[in-house]
Amino acid sequence: MNEIKNIVSDIKNGTIKPIYFLMGEEPYYIDKISDYIEENVLEEAEKGFNLQVMYGRDASIDDIVASAKRYPMMAEKQVIIIKEAQDLSRSIEKLVSYANNPQPTTVLVINYKYKRLDKRKKLHKAIAKTGLVYESKKLYDNKVADWIRRVLNGKNYQIAPKAAQMLVDFLGTDLSKISNELDKLTLILPKETIINDNHIEENIGISKDFNNFELLKAIGDKNVLKANRIINYFVDNPKNNPTVMTISLLNNFFTKLLLFHGLQNKSKDAVSKALGVNIYFVEDYFLASRNYPMRKVAQIIAFLRDADVKSKGVGANQTQGDILKELIFKILH
Repeated sequence: MNEIKNIVSDIKNGTIKPIYFLMGEEPYYIDKISDYIEENVLEEAEKGFNLQVMYGRDASIDDIVASAKRYPMMAEKQVIIIKEAQDLSRSIEKLVSYANNPQPTTVLVINYKYKRLDKRKKLHKAIAKTGLVYESKKLYDNKVADWIRRVLNGKNYQIAPKAAQMLVDFLGTDLSKISNELDKLTLILPKETIINDNHIEENIGISKDFNNFELLKAIGDKNVLKANRIINYFVDNPKNNPTVMTISLLNNFFTKLLLFHGLQNKSKDAVSKALGVNIYFVEDYFLASRNYPMRKVAQIIAFLRDADVKSKGVGANQTQGDILKELIFKILH
Protein backbone atom coordinates (compact mmCIF):
# COMPACT_ATOMS: atom_id res chain seq x y z
CA MET A 1 0.00 0.00 0.00
CA ASN A 2 2.80 2.44 0.85
CA GLU A 3 4.56 1.73 -2.44
CA ILE A 4 1.38 2.50 -4.36
CA LYS A 5 0.84 5.72 -2.40
CA ASN A 6 4.41 6.78 -3.26
CA ILE A 7 3.86 6.06 -6.97
CA VAL A 8 0.66 8.12 -6.99
CA SER A 9 2.25 10.90 -4.95
CA ASP A 10 5.19 11.17 -7.36
CA ILE A 11 2.86 11.41 -10.35
CA LYS A 12 0.79 14.10 -8.62
CA ASN A 13 3.99 16.05 -7.97
CA GLY A 14 5.08 15.77 -11.60
CA THR A 15 7.78 13.13 -11.10
CA ILE A 16 6.70 10.82 -13.89
CA LYS A 17 8.75 7.89 -15.12
CA PRO A 18 9.10 7.11 -18.85
CA ILE A 19 8.28 3.42 -18.23
CA TYR A 20 6.00 1.77 -15.66
CA PHE A 21 6.31 -2.02 -15.72
CA LEU A 22 3.45 -3.35 -13.58
CA MET A 23 3.65 -7.08 -12.99
CA GLY A 24 2.55 -9.80 -10.59
CA GLU A 25 -0.11 -12.21 -9.43
CA GLU A 26 -2.59 -9.63 -8.08
CA PRO A 27 -4.18 -7.69 -10.98
CA TYR A 28 -6.11 -5.28 -8.75
CA TYR A 29 -3.23 -2.89 -8.05
CA ILE A 30 -1.86 -3.20 -11.58
CA ASP A 31 -5.21 -1.93 -12.87
CA LYS A 32 -5.39 0.78 -10.21
CA ILE A 33 -1.97 2.27 -11.06
CA SER A 34 -2.55 1.96 -14.81
CA ASP A 35 -5.99 3.60 -14.57
CA TYR A 36 -4.59 6.41 -12.44
CA ILE A 37 -1.90 7.19 -15.03
CA GLU A 38 -4.45 7.00 -17.85
CA GLU A 39 -6.80 9.41 -16.08
CA ASN A 40 -4.35 11.91 -14.60
CA VAL A 41 -1.13 12.38 -16.58
CA LEU A 42 -2.80 14.09 -19.54
CA GLU A 43 -5.37 16.86 -19.60
CA GLU A 44 -8.73 15.80 -21.01
CA ALA A 45 -8.18 17.84 -24.19
CA GLU A 46 -4.78 16.17 -24.75
CA LYS A 47 -6.02 12.59 -24.62
CA GLY A 48 -7.50 12.49 -28.14
CA PHE A 49 -4.08 12.62 -29.81
CA ASN A 50 -1.77 11.52 -27.01
CA LEU A 51 -3.40 8.55 -25.27
CA GLN A 52 -3.03 5.16 -26.91
CA VAL A 53 -4.19 1.80 -25.50
CA MET A 54 -2.74 -1.36 -27.06
CA TYR A 55 -3.25 -5.04 -26.23
CA GLY A 56 -0.50 -7.63 -26.00
CA ARG A 57 -2.34 -10.17 -28.15
CA ASP A 58 -2.65 -7.65 -31.02
CA ALA A 59 0.67 -5.78 -30.80
CA SER A 60 4.31 -6.65 -31.31
CA ILE A 61 7.29 -5.19 -29.48
CA ASP A 62 8.19 -3.38 -32.71
CA ASP A 63 4.70 -1.79 -32.78
CA ILE A 64 5.06 -0.67 -29.17
CA VAL A 65 8.53 0.80 -29.67
CA ALA A 66 7.48 2.62 -32.84
CA SER A 67 4.55 4.23 -31.00
CA ALA A 68 6.69 5.05 -27.96
CA LYS A 69 9.30 6.86 -30.08
CA ARG A 70 6.76 9.26 -31.55
CA TYR A 71 6.49 12.79 -30.21
CA PRO A 72 3.33 14.04 -28.51
CA MET A 73 0.99 16.39 -30.36
CA MET A 74 0.30 19.74 -28.71
CA ALA A 75 1.20 18.32 -25.30
CA GLU A 76 4.27 17.73 -23.17
CA LYS A 77 3.76 13.98 -23.01
CA GLN A 78 1.99 11.06 -24.62
CA VAL A 79 0.74 8.02 -22.67
CA ILE A 80 0.84 4.51 -24.15
CA ILE A 81 -0.79 1.72 -22.13
CA ILE A 82 -0.16 -1.91 -22.99
CA LYS A 83 -2.90 -4.08 -21.51
CA GLU A 84 -2.58 -7.86 -21.15
CA ALA A 85 1.14 -7.52 -21.87
CA GLN A 86 1.70 -11.03 -20.51
CA ASP A 87 0.66 -12.20 -23.98
CA LEU A 88 4.04 -10.83 -25.11
CA SER A 89 6.02 -12.87 -22.59
CA ARG A 90 7.98 -14.74 -25.28
CA SER A 91 9.24 -11.54 -26.90
CA ILE A 92 9.20 -9.07 -23.99
CA GLU A 93 13.01 -9.06 -23.68
CA LYS A 94 13.17 -7.36 -27.09
CA LEU A 95 12.12 -4.21 -25.24
CA VAL A 96 15.61 -3.93 -23.70
CA SER A 97 16.98 -1.54 -26.32
CA TYR A 98 14.11 0.92 -25.81
CA ALA A 99 14.22 0.55 -22.03
CA ASN A 100 17.89 1.54 -22.02
CA ASN A 101 17.07 4.78 -23.82
CA PRO A 102 13.35 5.57 -23.45
CA GLN A 103 11.68 8.55 -25.12
CA PRO A 104 11.45 11.18 -22.32
CA THR A 105 8.16 12.58 -23.63
CA THR A 106 6.46 9.16 -23.58
CA VAL A 107 4.93 7.45 -20.56
CA LEU A 108 4.84 3.75 -21.41
CA VAL A 109 2.70 1.65 -19.04
CA ILE A 110 3.02 -2.12 -19.35
CA ASN A 111 0.42 -4.27 -17.56
CA TYR A 112 2.10 -7.67 -17.21
CA LYS A 113 -0.44 -9.63 -15.16
CA TYR A 114 0.03 -13.02 -13.48
CA LYS A 115 3.70 -13.08 -14.49
CA ARG A 116 6.90 -11.36 -13.42
CA LEU A 117 10.18 -10.38 -15.00
CA ASP A 118 13.30 -12.26 -13.97
CA LYS A 119 15.41 -9.78 -12.00
CA ARG A 120 18.53 -11.31 -13.50
CA LYS A 121 17.51 -10.46 -17.05
CA LYS A 122 18.58 -7.31 -18.88
CA LEU A 123 15.06 -5.94 -19.27
CA HIS A 124 14.35 -5.87 -15.54
CA LYS A 125 17.67 -4.15 -14.88
CA ALA A 126 17.13 -1.60 -17.67
CA ILE A 127 13.60 -0.63 -16.57
CA ALA A 128 14.62 -0.49 -12.90
CA LYS A 129 17.30 2.02 -13.91
CA THR A 130 15.32 4.27 -16.27
CA GLY A 131 11.73 3.66 -15.17
CA LEU A 132 9.81 1.81 -12.47
CA VAL A 133 9.12 -1.88 -11.89
CA TYR A 134 6.23 -2.65 -9.54
CA GLU A 135 5.33 -6.17 -8.44
CA SER A 136 1.78 -6.71 -7.23
CA LYS A 137 1.85 -9.75 -4.95
CA LYS A 138 -1.14 -11.90 -4.11
CA LEU A 139 -2.46 -11.34 -0.60
CA TYR A 140 -2.44 -14.31 1.75
CA ASP A 141 -5.92 -15.41 2.82
CA ASN A 142 -5.35 -14.24 6.38
CA LYS A 143 -4.44 -10.73 5.20
CA VAL A 144 -7.54 -10.02 3.12
CA ALA A 145 -9.83 -9.12 6.03
CA ASP A 146 -7.27 -6.55 7.21
CA TRP A 147 -7.11 -5.18 3.65
CA ILE A 148 -10.91 -4.78 3.67
CA ARG A 149 -10.71 -2.89 6.96
CA ARG A 150 -7.99 -0.55 5.64
CA VAL A 151 -9.90 0.19 2.44
CA LEU A 152 -13.09 0.97 4.36
CA ASN A 153 -11.26 3.06 6.97
CA GLY A 154 -9.91 5.17 4.12
CA LYS A 155 -13.52 5.86 3.10
CA ASN A 156 -14.69 6.62 6.66
CA TYR A 157 -16.35 3.26 7.28
CA GLN A 158 -15.68 0.43 9.70
CA ILE A 159 -16.52 -3.25 9.44
CA ALA A 160 -17.22 -5.87 12.10
CA PRO A 161 -14.83 -8.86 12.09
CA LYS A 162 -17.60 -11.33 11.24
CA ALA A 163 -18.77 -9.21 8.29
CA ALA A 164 -15.23 -8.94 6.92
CA GLN A 165 -14.72 -12.69 7.23
CA MET A 166 -18.03 -13.37 5.50
CA LEU A 167 -16.77 -11.40 2.50
CA VAL A 168 -13.46 -13.27 2.45
CA ASP A 169 -15.14 -16.67 2.75
CA PHE A 170 -17.62 -15.85 -0.03
CA LEU A 171 -15.39 -13.94 -2.45
CA GLY A 172 -11.97 -15.44 -1.73
CA THR A 173 -8.86 -13.34 -2.33
CA ASP A 174 -10.01 -11.64 -5.55
CA LEU A 175 -9.48 -7.99 -4.57
CA SER A 176 -11.29 -6.69 -7.65
CA LYS A 177 -14.47 -8.60 -6.73
CA ILE A 178 -14.20 -7.54 -3.10
CA SER A 179 -13.61 -3.92 -4.10
CA ASN A 180 -16.74 -3.96 -6.27
CA GLU A 181 -18.82 -5.21 -3.34
CA LEU A 182 -17.32 -2.61 -1.00
CA ASP A 183 -18.19 0.09 -3.55
CA LYS A 184 -21.81 -1.12 -3.44
CA LEU A 185 -21.87 -0.91 0.35
CA THR A 186 -20.34 2.57 0.48
CA LEU A 187 -22.84 3.84 -2.10
CA ILE A 188 -25.78 2.54 -0.09
CA LEU A 189 -24.67 3.10 3.51
CA PRO A 190 -23.88 6.51 5.08
CA LYS A 191 -20.32 7.35 6.11
CA GLU A 192 -19.25 6.36 9.64
CA THR A 193 -21.36 3.19 9.38
CA ILE A 194 -19.97 0.11 11.11
CA ILE A 195 -20.78 -2.53 8.50
CA ASN A 196 -22.13 -5.72 10.08
CA ASP A 197 -23.41 -9.12 8.97
CA ASN A 198 -26.94 -7.75 8.42
CA HIS A 199 -25.59 -5.17 5.95
CA ILE A 200 -23.71 -7.93 4.13
CA GLU A 201 -26.81 -10.13 3.91
CA GLU A 202 -29.16 -7.33 2.83
CA ASN A 203 -26.90 -5.70 0.24
CA ILE A 204 -24.63 -8.46 -1.05
CA GLY A 205 -26.79 -11.51 -0.58
CA ILE A 206 -24.57 -13.60 1.67
CA SER A 207 -26.70 -15.29 4.32
CA LYS A 208 -25.66 -14.23 7.81
CA ASP A 209 -26.80 -17.56 9.26
CA PHE A 210 -25.86 -20.04 6.54
CA ASN A 211 -22.27 -19.40 5.49
CA ASN A 212 -18.81 -20.89 5.99
CA PHE A 213 -18.10 -18.59 8.93
CA GLU A 214 -21.10 -19.98 10.83
CA LEU A 215 -20.28 -23.52 9.71
CA LEU A 216 -16.79 -23.30 11.21
CA LYS A 217 -18.21 -21.96 14.47
CA ALA A 218 -20.80 -24.74 14.64
CA ILE A 219 -18.21 -27.44 13.95
CA GLY A 220 -15.75 -25.95 16.44
CA ASP A 221 -18.53 -25.94 19.03
CA LYS A 222 -19.57 -29.47 17.97
CA ASN A 223 -23.09 -28.18 17.44
CA VAL A 224 -24.28 -31.09 15.30
CA LEU A 225 -27.78 -29.71 14.64
CA LYS A 226 -26.57 -26.28 13.48
CA ALA A 227 -23.72 -27.71 11.39
CA ASN A 228 -26.09 -30.05 9.55
CA ARG A 229 -28.64 -27.30 8.95
CA ILE A 230 -25.91 -25.20 7.31
CA ILE A 231 -24.65 -28.14 5.23
CA ASN A 232 -28.19 -28.90 4.03
CA TYR A 233 -28.50 -25.24 3.01
CA PHE A 234 -25.21 -25.50 1.11
CA VAL A 235 -26.39 -28.64 -0.68
CA ASP A 236 -29.60 -26.85 -1.71
CA ASN A 237 -27.66 -23.75 -2.83
CA PRO A 238 -24.50 -25.15 -4.46
CA LYS A 239 -23.84 -22.15 -6.73
CA ASN A 240 -23.16 -19.82 -3.80
CA ASN A 241 -21.55 -22.51 -1.64
CA PRO A 242 -19.17 -24.61 -3.76
CA THR A 243 -18.00 -27.80 -2.05
CA VAL A 244 -14.35 -27.24 -2.99
CA MET A 245 -14.37 -23.85 -1.22
CA THR A 246 -15.98 -25.27 1.93
CA ILE A 247 -13.47 -28.12 2.10
CA SER A 248 -10.60 -25.68 1.61
CA LEU A 249 -11.81 -23.46 4.47
CA LEU A 250 -12.32 -26.47 6.76
CA ASN A 251 -8.83 -27.70 5.95
CA ASN A 252 -7.42 -24.27 6.76
CA PHE A 253 -9.29 -24.23 10.09
CA PHE A 254 -8.17 -27.70 11.21
CA THR A 255 -4.59 -27.15 10.03
CA LYS A 256 -4.47 -24.08 12.26
CA LEU A 257 -6.11 -26.03 15.08
CA LEU A 258 -3.34 -28.64 14.79
CA LEU A 259 -0.80 -25.81 15.06
CA PHE A 260 -2.71 -24.43 18.07
CA HIS A 261 -2.37 -27.76 19.89
CA GLY A 262 1.40 -27.56 19.49
CA LEU A 263 1.79 -24.00 20.81
CA GLN A 264 3.53 -23.56 24.13
CA ASN A 265 2.42 -19.97 24.58
CA LYS A 266 -1.36 -19.89 24.38
CA SER A 267 -1.95 -16.28 25.32
CA LYS A 268 -4.49 -14.69 22.96
CA ASP A 269 -1.90 -12.38 21.41
CA ALA A 270 0.55 -15.24 20.84
CA VAL A 271 -2.15 -17.44 19.29
CA SER A 272 -3.35 -14.63 17.05
CA LYS A 273 0.17 -14.05 15.76
CA ALA A 274 1.09 -17.74 15.38
CA LEU A 275 -2.11 -18.68 13.53
CA GLY A 276 -2.38 -15.47 11.54
CA VAL A 277 -5.96 -14.83 12.67
CA ASN A 278 -7.72 -11.78 14.05
CA ILE A 279 -7.72 -11.82 17.86
CA TYR A 280 -11.53 -11.72 17.63
CA PHE A 281 -11.47 -15.34 16.37
CA VAL A 282 -8.89 -16.75 18.80
CA GLU A 283 -11.53 -17.96 21.28
CA ASP A 284 -12.92 -20.24 18.54
CA TYR A 285 -9.65 -22.19 18.59
CA PHE A 286 -9.67 -22.58 22.38
CA LEU A 287 -13.20 -23.99 22.16
CA ALA A 288 -12.41 -26.27 19.21
CA SER A 289 -9.25 -27.58 20.90
CA ARG A 290 -11.39 -28.85 23.79
CA ASN A 291 -13.73 -30.66 21.39
CA TYR A 292 -11.05 -32.00 19.04
CA PRO A 293 -7.85 -33.41 20.58
CA MET A 294 -4.71 -33.48 18.46
CA ARG A 295 -5.18 -37.10 17.33
CA LYS A 296 -8.73 -36.36 16.13
CA VAL A 297 -7.55 -33.24 14.29
CA ALA A 298 -4.93 -35.26 12.42
CA GLN A 299 -7.63 -37.79 11.48
CA ILE A 300 -9.94 -34.98 10.28
CA ILE A 301 -7.21 -33.54 8.05
CA ALA A 302 -6.95 -36.99 6.41
CA PHE A 303 -10.76 -36.98 5.92
CA LEU A 304 -10.53 -33.54 4.34
CA ARG A 305 -7.81 -34.59 1.89
CA ASP A 306 -9.90 -37.58 0.83
CA ALA A 307 -13.02 -35.41 0.39
CA ASP A 308 -11.04 -32.82 -1.58
CA VAL A 309 -9.88 -35.46 -4.06
CA LYS A 310 -13.41 -36.84 -4.39
CA SER A 311 -14.93 -33.36 -4.87
CA LYS A 312 -12.63 -32.91 -7.86
CA GLY A 313 -13.97 -36.08 -9.47
CA VAL A 314 -11.19 -38.51 -8.63
CA GLY A 315 -12.38 -41.97 -7.61
CA ALA A 316 -15.83 -40.86 -6.52
CA ASN A 317 -19.34 -41.75 -7.69
CA GLN A 318 -21.05 -39.51 -5.10
CA THR A 319 -22.71 -36.16 -5.63
CA GLN A 320 -20.99 -33.05 -4.27
CA GLY A 321 -23.71 -32.82 -1.62
CA ASP A 322 -23.19 -36.40 -0.48
CA ILE A 323 -19.42 -35.87 -0.26
CA LEU A 324 -19.99 -32.84 1.97
CA LYS A 325 -22.56 -34.55 4.18
CA GLU A 326 -20.32 -37.59 4.66
CA LEU A 327 -17.38 -35.34 5.51
CA ILE A 328 -19.30 -33.40 8.17
CA PHE A 329 -20.55 -36.67 9.69
CA LYS A 330 -16.96 -37.97 9.97
CA ILE A 331 -15.75 -34.70 11.50
CA LEU A 332 -18.47 -34.52 14.15
CA HIS A 333 -18.42 -38.19 15.20
